[in-house]
Amino acid sequence: MRQTFTKEERLRSKKQISRLFNEGKSFFQYPFKVFSLKEKTGEPTFPQVLITVSKRNFKKAVERNLIKRRIKEAYRKNKMPLVESCMSKSTTVLLGLIYTGKTILSYAEIEKKIILILQHLIEQDE
Repeated sequence: MRQTFTKEERLRSKKQISRLFNEGKSFFQYPFKVFSLKEKTGEPTFPQVLITVSKRNFKKAVERNLIKRRIKEAYRKNKMPLVESCMSKSTTVLLGLIYTGKTILSYAEIEKKIILILQHLIEQDE
């Protein structure tokens, strides 16, 4: 399977976003506040991801976009175990990644944290 991050994998629906924040579980893995909501569906679907970076902490859009690009890339490269878990159990996962750090972390550090977050989500599912 190709390592892509398509439009279908992005969480865009206002209804689903509000459900994620109202009904979802959350945990903290520095520098991320992670919200997740698992739902049983009839057919296998991709997890949907929302990535946000605070304007309060990073005034310049260039900085926010840099962080978002790094998060998307780390997720794209390491999402396979979560996707396979969702596909095998016919569940869908709504995932909100909120970057709460005050400094810009390197790609390697962000990737380590994303891997830990994805492992935590897979373990929660079992």
